[in-house]
Amino acid sequence: MRRPGHPSHRKQAGVAVKGTLAKLSIAVIVLLICTLSLLFSVTSNGSSGSTGPSQINVEELWDSADSGGWRPSSAPRSDWPPPPKETNGYLRVRCNGGLNQQRSAICNAVLAARIMNATLVLPELDANSFWHDDSGFHGIYDVEHFIQSLRYDVRIVESIPEIRKNGKTKKIKAFQIRPPRDAPISWYTNDALEKMKQHGAIYLTPFSHRLAEEIDNPEYQRLRCRVNYHALRFKPLIMKLSESIVNKLRAQGHFMAIHLRFEMDMLSFAGCFDIFNPEEQKILRDYRKKNFAEKKLIYNERRAIGKCPLTPEEVGLILRAMGFDNSTRIYLAAGELFGGERFMNPFRALFPRLENHSSVLYTEELATNTRGLMGSAVDYMVCLLADIFMPTYDGPSNFANNLLGHRLYYGFRTTVRPDRKALAPVFIDREKGRTAGFEEAIRRVMLTTNFGGPHKRVSPESFYTNSWPECFCKTDATNPADKCPPENVMQILNSQLENEVASDLESFNQTSSTSER
Repeated sequence: MRRPGHPSHRKQAGVAVKGTLAKLSIAVIVLLICTLSLLFSVTSNGSSGSTGPSQINVEELWDSADSGGWRPSSAPRSDWPPPPKETNGYLRVRCNGGLNQQRSAICNAVLAARIMNATLVLPELDANSFWHDDSGFHGIYDVEHFIQSLRYDVRIVESIPEIRKNGKTKKIKAFQIRPPRDAPISWYTNDALEKMKQHGAIYLTPFSHRLAEEIDNPEYQRLRCRVNYHALRFKPLIMKLSESIVNKLRAQGHFMAIHLRFEMDMLSFAGCFDIFNPEEQKILRDYRKKNFAEKKLIYNERRAIGKCPLTPEEVGLILRAMGFDNSTRIYLAAGELFGGERFMNPFRALFPRLENHSSVLYTEELATNTRGLMGSAVDYMVCLLADIFMPTYDGPSNFANNLLGHRLYYGFRTTVRPDRKALAPVFIDREKGRTAGFEEAIRRVMLTTNFGGPHKRVSPESFYTNSWPECFCKTDATNPADKCPPENVMQILNSQLENEVASDLESFNQTSSTSER
């Protein structure tokens, strides 16, 4: 007899155990695969299982984005004394570029004046080569409102006053300086201020991107917001025209505004020529050679990294993939589209309800200023007030860049902001005939974009595109820096200013009394 545990029995038992373990392992693997498949299915289909992975609820987009409890607030939250009675001199600036580049330059000019304790001369708006518009500050903005709104921050005059010296009237001549690009605060408090004290006035020209955007002083950043979103108000005529257009559009329901940046200057700048015929390519190349620095640009490379403006057809395809149908009412803010109707026709076929300021409200003022600053200002206001705004090219300090920031400040109003770099391979595949899953791919890209809610500013995003969190606050914030200022903050500032004026009057009266003795 063999005893239990004999080698032959142990061998059989070992084989049995190994077989059982193998079966268990297979079962575990199958279970793991099933579990992962189930998890993937749940993740893909959403927690409710009712919506697909790339479905966008268009109806929700007509409302403002979720604010997360934040609200706009650019009032000072710490000690902010009024401008001192003694000024270090006068600051003149020439703001070059288009309407919105000039707008950010004006904000920088006010901040520079505050930093240097200077009196700001009403900024000059450049009659640049593209717009050919010499409307000036008075022709576009409400000057009285601008000066009054900023009385707690800087002293502003319309021109450098004449001074009387040795019985003669003399005009101060401003010393001209070309500021470095994105100059730090130290440049203004040292170099610029030194020249101002020497000459009594300085003239900074050109003045676009001449003060660093990222400044580690939230009060300075809030001053920029006070200028941009409160003090810079268009003239009553522009506001009235804009309001009339918005009212007519909204009388028929929701409307979307699109800044269709498919114009000669932008296409030349971007170097995106290959989709045009030889004659058009020559026009673009000549314009680029005349207006921009020499640089080798290869269309395919530019397109692949999202450096080309979206074509009108691509804009239409994005909207249709998102779920907007051909009943959507669209206001187009754009100059003269390059390439003519052959580029607009595919877009119009998808979205026939297209309007611009002339088609909604024809006026002689707009007809003669379509390409001027007034037409741009009206487009700006309509885009600001639209239910949804979509830029097709949001480069630094341009129309869309400023509008995105203004709409964020205006109450987190919905923006549809295409990621051109992520969309480029999708459109390139379509052009090569690979159309399977095209709309699904578009939706997946668009779902990763921000639709206008608060979000962290990450370079190269501009402060003028996203002033959160500096120019926003929360009443129930746990972080003291995010708490809203007291409701009577403007009364406090007004009281400080009145005390300053009273002190000036008292000093003047004392001086007068002394001189009369």
